[in-house]
Formats: sequence, C-alpha cells, structure tokens
Amino acid sequence: MYNTSFIKKILLVATVVLLYSCDKDFNAIGEGLIGDDHFGLEHTEYPVVAYNQEVTPVQSNGLPLNGLGIYDNGVFGTTTANFVSQVALESNAPTIGESPVIQSVVLSVPYFSHATGADPKGGSFYALDSIYGDKANGKLKLSVYESGVQMRSSYFDSGSQFAQLYYTDQDADFFSHKIPNPSTGKPLNDAADVSQNEAFFFSNLQQKKDSTVVDANATVKTYTYTYTAPEMRLKLNKQFFQDKILNAPASKLSSPTIFQEYFRGLYFKVEKSGSLPTNLALLNFFKANDNAKITIRYKAKTAITTDPEDTMEDKTLIINLSGAAANLYNDVKNPAYTTAVTNPNKTVGDERLYLRGGQGSLAVIELFSKTDLISYDDQGNLQNKPNGVSDQLDEIRYNVKYKNWLANEANLVFSIDSDKMAGIWEPKRIYLYDLVNNIPIVDYATDGSTDGTYNKTVYSGIINLDATTKRGTTYKIRLTSHVRNLIKDAAVKNVKLGLVVTGDINTITSGKLKNRILIDPANPNDYFSEVPRASIMSPLGTVLFGGNIPSTDPNYAKRLQLQIYYTKPN
Repeated sequence: MYNTSFIKKILLVATVVLLYSCDKDFNAIGEGLIGDDHFGLEHTEYPVVAYNQEVTPVQSNGLPLNGLGIYDNGVFGTTTANFVSQVALESNAPTIGESPVIQSVVLSVPYFSHATGADPKGGSFYALDSIYGDKANGKLKLSVYESGVQMRSSYFDSGSQFAQLYYTDQDADFFSHKIPNPSTGKPLNDAADVSQNEAFFFSNLQQKKDSTVVDANATVKTYTYTYTAPEMRLKLNKQFFQDKILNAPASKLSSPTIFQEYFRGLYFKVEKSGSLPTNLALLNFFKANDNAKITIRYKAKTAITTDPEDTMEDKTLIINLSGAAANLYNDVKNPAYTTAVTNPNKTVGDERLYLRGGQGSLAVIELFSKTDLISYDDQGNLQNKPNGVSDQLDEIRYNVKYKNWLANEANLVFSIDSDKMAGIWEPKRIYLYDLVNNIPIVDYATDGSTDGTYNKTVYSGIINLDATTKRGTTYKIRLTSHVRNLIKDAAVKNVKLGLVVTGDINTITSGKLKNRILIDPANPNDYFSEVPRASIMSPLGTVLFGGNIPSTDPNYAKRLQLQIYYTKPN
C-alpha cells in the first residue's frame, strides 16, 4: 500500500509539473491561448491598403551576386545588366622574369550549376542554375573592356570620410570611359570564335584541363585530365597583357593601390546578338576559393646559363577580380508597368501590385487603415472621432481587453494574377519588412524554422504552386507577433511595411537609394530610402492582387486582406 500510495503521489506531482510546463510553453508561444472544447477558432479579415512604389536608382556595389545579360519579361520589360569590377594581383610585386613571352590569357568566371550525371568520357554532365530567359538558345554580344574609371571604396567631404556608393543608373559613366585595346580598337575578348564575343552563350559543358603526362618518355604523350564545373572562359588579347602586365615597369606592380590606379578594372558590356533570344545569369564574381580571375600563362628566363633553351620556364600570373564592383542596369519598361508604379493610389490602394527586383518596384503595405468602425477608449466606452472615422485597432484592442478574445495567428495571403504572369518566370519567394526603418519584422527575426530547403518556413513568403499546372497561386506571410505587438501596446508605431521579391531570404541588408523619397507628406520622417539587397540582386518580378478590387470584379475574392484568427469565449 505504501508503494502504491507513493507511486500515485509521484504521478500526481509529475502530472502537475508536466501540465504547468506545457502550459507555460504554450502560453509563451500563444500569448495565453487556450484550446479546449469551450473555445472555437474563428478568423476575421480586415481590408489592407497596398500600393505600388517605384524603385529609383539604387546602390549596386557590394552585392553578393551580380547579374550579367539581358532578360526580356513580357510584363515588366527588358533588363540589361552590365558589370564593372576592380582587379588585383594575386601576389603583389611578382617576379616576372627576363624576356617574358606570353602564351595565353583566359578570363574565367564560375557559374552556378549542379551535376546531373556522370559523363562516360570523364567528369560529369551539368545543368546551369540562376539563368533567366531562354536557357537553351539565348545568346549575347559580350564585350570586355579595360575600365577607365578609378573606383574607390570611400571619399572625403569636409574632413569626414564616407563610403563610396555606385548606383544602378551609372552605366553611361563607365561606358563613356571604357578603354578598347589600344592596338586593335576592339574589346579585350577579340578571338575569332564568335562564341567568345558576338554570339556568347552560358554553356553548361564542363571544362577539361590538361593534367599530368602518363608516360613522359613515350613517343606520343598521353595525358590524364582534370574536370571543373561549367564556367565562363574567355580568351583575352595576348598582346594587350604582354604590354600591360608582363612588360610593365616593376613599380606599377609593386602594391595594390598603385596597381589599381594603373589597371583600373574590367567593364563587361552586353548587347543583343542580332535578333537572337537572350538570357541573364546571376554570377558570383567573388566566390571564396573560386573567384573570377584572369590567368596569364607565359615563358620567361629565370636563370642565366649558356643554353638559352634551359632558361625559359613556364610561369603563371593571376589577376583576380577584386575590390569595388557594381551592377549597371539599362531598363526598358513596358508602358503599362510604368503607369502602374508611377501613379499609385495611396489613399485606397492599387488593384494590382507589381513587385520587381533590380531597379524595379515594390509594394507599400498599410495595416489597419482608418475606417468607420466603432471606436472605444481604454475604459471600454464608446468614443467618437472626428468625422466619424476611427482606427480598426481600437475595436480589436477592445475585443481582446474586454471580451477576452485571443489573437492566435495573423497572415497576409497574396494571390498571384495568373493571367498576367502566364509564361513568366516566377520568384520563389517574397519578403515583408519594416519599410520605414529598413529592418525585418519581429516574426522574421524570431523564426528559426527550416525544412531542409528553405529557412524561416513559418514566416514563409514561399510560393505555393498549383499541383497540376506547377504555376504559382499564392504567397503567404505570417506576421502574428507584429500584429500582437500593435494590439498590446498603443504606443507601438504602426509602420508602413515593404514587400519585395527576394533571391535570398537570409540576406536582409539594404542598398541605399540615390535619392530618398518621402512616403507620406503627413509624416515627414517616413522616407523610402533603402531597398533590401536580396531584391536588388533578383531579376524576377510578379504581379499580385491588391486590396482595392471592385466587388464586381471576378477576382474580388482574391483581394488582399489581413487574416487574424481568434479564440473567443463561448
């Protein structure tokens, strides 16, 4: 009996502790939510004011990824992405050797790719990633020039030092200062093979390189080969680099600062190749341990002997793309898109929201716009506001405080305009953030979820696909904590939110606009001044339904609304 009684006491204590612990955790997550048979889960939908905002010229230096190419989009127009970068010697003050004779000069830039299978001849077959447009047939006229612009990381003004910024609209500045090969007047990639320039394409073929000789004494030498993943490999003019690098005064190669003044960088210019289709690639020019570089192979004398043949040795000199760099855009926007983003309806919102990366556009989201709902003061008394207009938050706060409603979950569900987006590349994800302060909302910051493919899966913003068509239908973003903070504390500012396409949900830093824009004349401190870098990097766009859709419109049910799920006492 003693043992039985003791066991019962232990079980009772354990049960109480367990229930307390579970309730404590549940309440910490659910803000005191109770889910038993006496409560039901109901949701209320609130109108949302959402309108378009054009992204004017924006900072494009310091991006993790850079676009190169031309992307034609039936909804938004044509984006042309050029690129400029400084260069740096891999080893400063190199010993060139006597009487150098250049053998080859190759510019290599890694692509994003993944292996699809083994090649019976050696190596692997690959598919390219991050290529937009016509993957199979897209071609470009690609010209690589010496840059004539001295890019800098900072500048001084009135005795203070500031970071030097470069913007998406500065292509004309770099184009006008490009330096063709002095001896030919052509770009540096002037090989006879048109795939190197006039009809360049992003090839998915692996690169094969000579390796060791199997038998050095054999009459016919046999080589083994090493294979690398697909990359851009352009043959650059040998005479230019013979003169510019191998024959340069030693002082010009003596330090990074002097060298970057002497050889200011490379400017990549793309144009349409006749009437051929085009495409655009996202490239990592500065990938760790595999960055873009110029490889110069040459022979030089490194010792003095009586036999001239013995004095010539094979040597290699590497010039890395390194330092300041920028993406430079030339956009031709479709008229309908231009009208939509330059004439937003900031009072009641727009019917369609146009999100586009690069120097594109975003949507401004205003939650709890003022309507003719009943208003209450802190004591639960009816309160009249000027002109009978009140804040939706007053009613919600009243219901939470005096009717014991509990806000379980809040979501914004954005429906895609599938008619406008038919046949158009769709971004896999969108990102909602605090537009005024250029920071994530709390739901993003506190979400550590992952499903192995995506991070922050509760906050989400991930595209939902139709099971049959495999086309996008909606994007859903959870902002429960953001809404709860507004409900709990009237002192919390109800800031405007920004909605953009994103190429990387983990990148939340921003690039500055060339000229900041006042969002609302009534709030002189609310400026639109920065854009998430993950959006600047993306060439994609999407069209979403806004909140201002007429009730007679067949798409009225797809209008943007804020969904809040409550538990309400019976």
